[in-house]
Amino acid sequence: MPDTRGRSWPVTKTAERTGSGWPVLRGSISMVLLIASLAALFMLKLVLGSVAIPVSDVVGILLGNGSDNAGWVAIVLNYRLPTAVVGIFAGASLAVAGLLMQTLFRNPLAGPDVFGLSAGASLGVAVVVLSAGTAGASSTILGNLGPFGSIGIAVAASIGSGLVLLMILIASRRIRSSMTILILGLMFGYTASSFISILMHFALAERIQAYTVWSFGSFGGATWDQIQVLVLFASVGLLVGACQVKNLNALLLGEQYAESMGLDFRRTRNVIFVTTAVLSGTVTAFCGPIAFIGIAVPHLCRALFSTANHAVLVPACILLGACLAVAADIIASVPGNEITLPLNAITSLIGAPVVIWVIFSKNRQGMEMSV
Repeated sequence: MPDTRGRSWPVTKTAERTGSGWPVLRGSISMVLLIASLAALFMLKLVLGSVAIPVSDVVGILLGNGSDNAGWVAIVLNYRLPTAVVGIFAGASLAVAGLLMQTLFRNPLAGPDVFGLSAGASLGVAVVVLSAGTAGASSTILGNLGPFGSIGIAVAASIGSGLVLLMILIASRRIRSSMTILILGLMFGYTASSFISILMHFALAERIQAYTVWSFGSFGGATWDQIQVLVLFASVGLLVGACQVKNLNALLLGEQYAESMGLDFRRTRNVIFVTTAVLSGTVTAFCGPIAFIGIAVPHLCRALFSTANHAVLVPACILLGACLAVAADIIASVPGNEITLPLNAITSLIGAPVVIWVIFSKNRQGMEMSV
């Protein structure tokens, strides 16, 4: 099924039968299993850690009955529960953002950071941390970094990604080719990374360390007030993404065919741009740059449900993205030890093999991948 550039989308075989996929019963069972897996991982996140807490006590704490151990109550309510909530919404947001990008650009390696949005957010944080932080900055991701505080970090990241999005939207008014906009986004990202390198060259060692820790990514450290903001923006972005199901299915057939069906391509593209910016920008602001979830999850969902129907893929990405994010955070916390591994290291170990599998599977099928 060629697109407007004469290339084949990697899921062509399923795109031709968008409405079928697996039998309905099998697909329903898979969706139920994802929901059950997310519930199990959520509970494991509350139970496991440097201090193991019995399931009965965790359930009692969640129901408001407390526990005989006051320390356990503080651990569950003040750290593990917020971290689990952030992980669920961050994973879901990045997965849906990746799905939107891969469908729009018909490129299996497109991800939520394809526009340089994550790099723009990182530049905003770098300006705050490297030039305005203090030598005694906290090592937590959203810790007290100078007079700006954690809210300043989130605002700086949002402004950075927002400026990149603004430049992309301005360019999209003059440029029709999505691939050209993709290349522009990559160039914006490289430019932002260059400025970050310059700031790091002149920054104090303590500030470089604080920024480096932030760049590792983390679902911990956010307060409940900040989590409310994250949940609000992520929910809006996920809702808008879900409302684009019909348009996304049409885009699988190519831009020209979609427009012949009455699709306003420029308007749809701009909606996807803004939705991706909200989802990935919000996550980057509160969690740092999280790698590979946005690229890997859509492919896993297509393989699991054997369909290109976005009515199935969007909820599947929400569930599987949340599952992988929480699972990665559990592994990164190294249960039973005081050690905490960089979250991005774990997500990369999970996501990189998926990308490698995608590359080799498409080459075996003789399909040309767009670059």
